[in-house]
This record gives sequence, structure tokens and C-alpha cells, in this order.
Amino acid sequence: MSCQSLSDPAIHRNMEGSDHDSRCALCGRPLGERRERHHLIPRRFGGSRTVWLHPICHRKIHSRFDDRTLARRFADIETLRADPEIAAFIRWLAEKPPDFHRRTEPHARRKGRGTRHRRRC
Repeated sequence: MSCQSLSDPAIHRNMEGSDHDSRCALCGRPLGERRERHHLIPRRFGGSRTVWLHPICHRKIHSRFDDRTLARRFADIETLRADPEIAAFIRWLAEKPPDFHRRTEPHARRKGRGTRHRRRC
């Protein structure tokens, strides 16, 4: 996940939607200074089409679903929006300013990931 400049024409090549530079594809709020590209199908599964998202929206998607689930079941924005947890998140976020940021909690199945092999002193 990285922030990209809107001035790079290569970024727009595979973008979905006509107003990708003004609104978040997930929540529909205006984009602020910070924005990130989301691959509708993760790159490791051959995806190349991207959409612009707020960083908080991008993190919510990836905290909720792993790449395999995104590739198999959530490869379009409408399906993502229909997920009950994502829909609740969008409602909660609706009145927040464009550059609003809050730490996104990891999804329950992802909590503790990477802690199994920690060395104890």
C-alpha cells in the first residue's frame, strides 16, 4: 500500500471510473491529500485494475479480508460495499473529513499473526 501522485499518467491507465481523482471508490467521500490505489484483484493473483481510496478505507478492506478472499469474492467495489462490516464502516465514516485517519483494528482472524515465533528473553 503506497500513496501515489495523481500527476503520474501511468497510474491512471488501469483506473476504474471516470471521477477517480475526486472521490473515494469505496465510501464516495471526496479524496483528500492522501490517497491510495487499491487493486480490485490483488496483484499476486494477476490483478491490474485499481481504484483510488482514502488510506483508512484501504486499510479497512485489507484488515477485513485476506488477498485470496478479495480475489475470489470481492473483486468489485459493489460487492465490497455490500459486506455488512464494510457497510457499517462506510456509514460511520460518512460525515468525517476527507483526510480523517484512525488506527484500523486487525480483523479477529488476523490478530496475533506473526507473534507465534517471537523469541522470549
